[in-house]
Amino acid sequence: MTIDKIIDDILCSYDKYGGINLEEAHNFPNRQNVIDILHDIHFLIFPGFRTADDIDRQTLRYVTGQRVNRIVSMLTREIKKALLYTVRNAEVEQSHCFQLAEQTSLALIEEIPELRRKIGKDVQAAYDGDPAAKSTKEVIVSYPGLEAIVVYRIAHFLIKSGVPVIPRIMTEYAHSRTGIDINPGADIGESFFIDHGTGVVIGETCTIGNNVKIYQGVTLGALSVKKELMNKKRHPTIEDNVTIYANSTILGGQTVIGHDSVIGGNTWITRSVPPNSTLTQGKRQDPT
Repeated sequence: MTIDKIIDDILCSYDKYGGINLEEAHNFPNRQNVIDILHDIHFLIFPGFRTADDIDRQTLRYVTGQRVNRIVSMLTREIKKALLYTVRNAEVEQSHCFQLAEQTSLALIEEIPELRRKIGKDVQAAYDGDPAAKSTKEVIVSYPGLEAIVVYRIAHFLIKSGVPVIPRIMTEYAHSRTGIDINPGADIGESFFIDHGTGVVIGETCTIGNNVKIYQGVTLGALSVKKELMNKKRHPTIEDNVTIYANSTILGGQTVIGHDSVIGGNTWITRSVPPNSTLTQGKRQDPT
């Protein structure tokens, strides 16, 4: 078979197997652009930690301004494409989508100080919660749990701002790098720590309070994955000051893990647990 015939067969498959083509790729958010935007936002959150740039007090303002302008420009373009694609069957003016995209991009930049405050508490939670951590700097440069949380907090802001597609690209990129799958729609409080992290899954409608610690292999999932449940609360609520040890599975939108509880490793939970409980395999110790 000649190369020309092979090319013809591939092109024919584009018509035959529709739905996995993207002939107008310029009209859909570009994954690599979104990743590049994430890297620039990481710089604003952790200046000097994750870049080869030679930064000092004299150059910091210039480099920060450079990143801010690049983020606003690129993110506005990608959000506009996401909005237009989502409403492609409706009569929507491109100028309106551009205005919404620019407003959201600027709002994210304005949110950076608050994101840094929250992420600073996540860093401290990791340092306080892991005896192996020698410094907060070590946490910032090396902990996959923190990386996944940082990306989640950025993506969560965007999804709450009505941005489609892009937040999921961000969190799935973090998933591919860390093995930690946090849906951007989840609602997670402050001082959140994921230790080790590989295999952690946190579903879209999960609610997590403050000062929660979870270990590798934990699933906060749904009892059913039927498509008609997409707009229902399908994932559990974890209240404040809860620790969930490795490979535990907690399922269901009505399942609540009460505050100050400890969930032992390898447990399977589909019913609520009262506050101040300790639950392990085959044994539950309720508060006295």
